[in-house]
Amino acid sequence: MDVIHTALWVSDLDRTREFYCDGLGLAENWSFTTDDGVENVYIGGENAEFQFKYDPEGSPDIDPGTMAHVAVGVDSTDDTFERLLERADPPVQAEPETMSHIDCRVAFVEDPNGYVVELVERLNQ
Repeated sequence: MDVIHTALWVSDLDRTREFYCDGLGLAENWSFTTDDGVENVYIGGENAEFQFKYDPEGSPDIDPGTMAHVAVGVDSTDDTFERLLERADPPVQAEPETMSHIDCRVAFVEDPNGYVVELVERLNQ
């Protein structure tokens, strides 16, 4: 297992890019937009990234500056998800699903403190 990224909601994606890329010198590694229009931009180094989530519609349900989740790389999303349900019985945010546009299988659960943890299995490696 490996920590992959921490996802944060942001209110201004351009200023965020300037700060982290131009100011800190980190690289913008990749990005995608979800079906609901939320932009996801990954900035960081080789081993870990920040995932900055930006809703151009300014959804009132989203509090910029709030951590969305921490992503952990796993060998099998399904096996890890089942193991957590058996041992820790965490609240489930989203059951395992394949996200073909990013070639991953993911699930979301809460840790004992209420933080959301994304389980990420990279497919076709």
